[in-house]
Amino acid sequence: MAVYITGDKHGKLKPVKRFAKNEGLTADDTIVILGDAGFNYFGGERDGWTKHVVAGIAPTILCIHGNHEMRPQSLPRLYRETQWNGGTAFVEDEYPNILFAKDGEVYDLDGASAIAIGGAYSVDKWYRLENGLKWFPDEQPDDEVKARVEAKLDALGWKVDVVLSHTCPFSYEPTEAFLPGIDQSMVDTSTEIWLDRIERRLDYRKWYCGHWHIEKSIDRMRFMYDGFEPLKLTE
Repeated sequence: MAVYITGDKHGKLKPVKRFAKNEGLTADDTIVILGDAGFNYFGGERDGWTKHVVAGIAPTILCIHGNHEMRPQSLPRLYRETQWNGGTAFVEDEYPNILFAKDGEVYDLDGASAIAIGGAYSVDKWYRLENGLKWFPDEQPDDEVKARVEAKLDALGWKVDVVLSHTCPFSYEPTEAFLPGIDQSMVDTSTEIWLDRIERRLDYRKWYCGHWHIEKSIDRMRFMYDGFEPLKLTE
């Protein structure tokens, strides 16, 4: 089983299809998209067009929840829960190779235990609301989701191989990636602060995140965007 990680795609899925073909990936392989894949932003037929791009490829696409997409739980007519690699995920019967991770679930990725922690605050929230674009009030993990994540980590003795999150812990925020014109004092960083508390306590080997649209490594933290790289527990 090969596992590859990539960052936000925002509906531009042809590179995923091309990568899977070029690498000769099979049904035994997995591509992880670290949030904002672009599959459930519009909530209608247009989402189906996006999913159709990768519906025919062989590997499983495992999506972490981002901040520019609806949670599968809010689309119960489309999604059902399924068991995959030791954890619970959400699947749409029409697109069985596209899975959405459930926050707090731990998956076996080629022998590595990987916990999913999705969500983030949208710095473009007010722009989207003012211009009639989609914004989702449940974009960040709420108290219930946080409790589920922490309960799972308690059960694991606060030890896991890999963290797959959308945003990063607060102390790792890449200030060079802050968008110009955004008043940072108005940005809700509660999710990043919570992740910071987790990161300081957790015994982990590698942490992957998206959201920031950069490629960067610092300590054991790996930010992903356009590129694809194999899951690596050490540099």
